[in-house]
Amino acid sequence: MKRGPLPVHRVPVVKALPAPAPADDRPRIGVSACLLGQPVRFDGGHKRDDFLLGSFARFVCWVPVCPEVELGLGTPRETLRLERHPDGLRLVMKKSGRDETAAMRAWAARRARELEGEGLSGYVLKKDSPSCGMERVKVYEGAGAPTKSGRGLFAEALMERLPLLPVEEEGRLSDPRLRENFIERVFAYRRLQSFFDGRFSLGGLVAFHSAHKLQLMAHSPELYRSLGRLVAQARQLERARLRADYERGFMQALSALATPRRQVNVLQHMLGYVSDRLGAGERAELLEVIEDYRGGLVPLVVPLTLLRHHVRRFEVGYLAGQTYLQPHPKELMLRNHV
Repeated sequence: MKRGPLPVHRVPVVKALPAPAPADDRPRIGVSACLLGQPVRFDGGHKRDDFLLGSFARFVCWVPVCPEVELGLGTPRETLRLERHPDGLRLVMKKSGRDETAAMRAWAARRARELEGEGLSGYVLKKDSPSCGMERVKVYEGAGAPTKSGRGLFAEALMERLPLLPVEEEGRLSDPRLRENFIERVFAYRRLQSFFDGRFSLGGLVAFHSAHKLQLMAHSPELYRSLGRLVAQARQLERARLRADYERGFMQALSALATPRRQVNVLQHMLGYVSDRLGAGERAELLEVIEDYRGGLVPLVVPLTLLRHHVRRFEVGYLAGQTYLQPHPKELMLRNHV
């Protein structure tokens, strides 16, 4: 359909939070504005998320975005949905049939370019939204039942423009393993970008890779070894290619969920560094809690706390420098639930 004039609606202001001061090293995270309690939903409401605005908010700077409001559709407004047509997927107003596809795609491409310059370390999208949904968004076709096969048009543009950026939906963050993985990736991506944003040295890259060894091994031992080969060949590679290949492999590795089996392998690896300094009873205690974790009797925080104690006790510098011991703020207590 032809795009008619926009109706006059009350448009709430979606304010971007100010950039942090230079001393503030908190990650900047994009977020669907409704999740922060802003009244930008089609019905004038919001979808405030208690976790995002609770303990997590202390450690990040939010950059809120509402595609439909920023496009100029206002609130309250007619609901939108994705429809499959012979020429492809369309974003259409449910009642009037007005087509917003071209306008949304143009805006989304422009907004994604702007966000690329924001220095984001992650993004939390609103699930099921025809603009923001990351996956399984309803797609309507003819008179049949909708299929959960779509992705929101803004989410699509964002993820194409920033393919390494950690992105999740708020609904999936209720899963403890997915929540821990996303936040781990956010802080790892922040460290990765901070390292490469300066004039990095090859020695610095070796140190960065070494510090992340156990963290990478818990996710993907294969990709950890592949990255190690890349670092070993670094002198033969052009800097831009080295950076691009390392960033891609690093984030791909962390995107794989850390399984209990891989976590146990890392815990046993750490045990090897302190085992000969422990008494028989202490060694048996550590082995027991690792086995309890393997069997699902205790969360990951239990063996890690005990190992961290011995790392400090014996001043094991190599292990003390591993990001695996604290990949995200301990106050979030994420490893109490995995």
